[in-house]
Amino acid sequence: MTLPYEERNSIVQYRLGKAIETLKEVHAVAALGFWSLAANRLYYAAYYASVALLINKEIETSTHKGALRMIQLFVKDGVLKMEDSRLLGRLFSMRQTGDYGDMFDWEEDDIIPLIPKVEEYIQRISKLLEN
Repeated sequence: MTLPYEERNSIVQYRLGKAIETLKEVHAVAALGFWSLAANRLYYAAYYASVALLINKEIETSTHKGALRMIQLFVKDGVLKMEDSRLLGRLFSMRQTGDYGDMFDWEEDDIIPLIPKVEEYIQRISKLLEN
């Protein structure tokens, strides 16, 4: 489905805004020590930014795994780094484990180092969308 430029751009900006808003949620829940919830929100912050990029380039996906696979196109083209792809994969796995794993919770040491990485990823996506 091809969207008119204005509509597509509105959705892209909305998703990017969601990424930034969700990153604020990460800081709030981390301050309260809810590490599994912080892992969830970190994933979604990166996911929303990723989807903004995909929509901007008119790449459609219907699943989270599909979106992660399509981001590989940008890694192959050198637009994004391999570390970005690894980060997304790790965050997806962490969200799955934190949300659905029994008798498991993420801890501060697992989450804190990822926050600046997700912030940088969202900034890279933002710059790509400006061009």
